[in-house]
Amino acid sequence: MVDLTGASWRKSTRSAGNGGECVEVADNLPNVVAVRDSKDPQGPALIFSPNAWATFVRTTHIAR
Repeated sequence: MVDLTGASWRKSTRSAGNGGECVEVADNLPNVVAVRDSKDPQGPALIFSPNAWATFVRTTHIAR
């Protein structure tokens, strides 16, 4: 289990601006990137390695 207490969450630039479909990312933690649904901040978060997250971001930019 990863301790997300010190996570600094920011809304993804890919999130819709209408208050729905909001994804938040915390990339300030050592060796992990956490992703959560902003509508459920106490809910679960997905945890990625920094390399896996970078690959995901790079791939989604190419697919646009």
